[in-house]
Amino acid sequence: MKVLVTGAAGFIGYHVAKRLLERGDEVVGIDSINSYYDPQLKRARLRLLEEANRKASPGYHFIHGNLADKSVVDGCFADHAFDRVIHLAAQAGVRYSLENPHAYVESNIVAYTNMLEACRGSGVAHLTYASTSSVYGANTDMPFSEHRPADHPLQFYAATKRANELMAHSYSHLFGLPTTGLRFFTVYGPWGRPDMALFLFTRSILAGEPIKLFNNGNHTRDFTYIDDIAEGVIRASDNPAARNSAWDSSHPDPATSSAPWRIFNIGNNNPVKLTAYVEALENALGRKAVIELLPLQAGDLLDTFADTSALDQAVGYRPATTVREGVGRFVDWYQTYYGRG
Repeated sequence: MKVLVTGAAGFIGYHVAKRLLERGDEVVGIDSINSYYDPQLKRARLRLLEEANRKASPGYHFIHGNLADKSVVDGCFADHAFDRVIHLAAQAGVRYSLENPHAYVESNIVAYTNMLEACRGSGVAHLTYASTSSVYGANTDMPFSEHRPADHPLQFYAATKRANELMAHSYSHLFGLPTTGLRFFTVYGPWGRPDMALFLFTRSILAGEPIKLFNNGNHTRDFTYIDDIAEGVIRASDNPAARNSAWDSSHPDPATSSAPWRIFNIGNNNPVKLTAYVEALENALGRKAVIELLPLQAGDLLDTFADTSALDQAVGYRPATTVREGVGRFVDWYQTYYGRG
């Protein structure tokens, strides 16, 4: 197939694009390579995609452009006919949304609208896009299930991603565009984002500096290894959403619709206390962390826990990489990439 992967220089986008190339798909990647975090890391990922292309598949093309610019999106779709679109480009980060909400409007609302319009206009067979576990917000009913409402986000980032889900439904209903939204749960692993906890903790421990644990370290998170996320994304993309003839409008299921629209969690289905996550990192590094306990931060969810039964039933996949194994792989990569082995 010919697949468009947006955010191809990003953490998840890179891993998804690489897997598609390795199995022989033709891939077009697009990314603005902005400076939200180190652009050199993004360019390093892109160099690996070029290498994967030379080794495994002759079909890879990269476009440097901002999806919020409609002309960039229109030009991409005019030059290429896609069988699938995997939309992973977004402004990420819970805490940054408190500082710069306009960046989220541009990347997560304007750019997303451009993608919906392009997919509709070109007759794409399936749009798969990134959402987040943060949409569950004030919900404390564990595990988080797609079949229950998620209408009380606690920060603007989550609100924009919930908006994406609802915008997709309107296009699925009005135009028959098959869409699948994927709620990612705390993704980590090699080539990760430097603003995320595992990266920050590793850097601080190696430097002998304290690490900050908010909510006094009492958070639990459903940490999900990047390879598991990439596998789930591709399996969902390979199985387009279809109309649900059994959908009952008098008792609506928030995860499905009479339109070709659906929502899946992708998580490890195994919440881990933040302090246990740090212990796994200490074991992998062979060093103890200096811990600074701090109060709960504004916008943070106390706990996350993914019910992944819907994903398993639909595509036959359930993430299973343990935190100890995944953190160990991250540390191996980090020490190699930054020359601290």
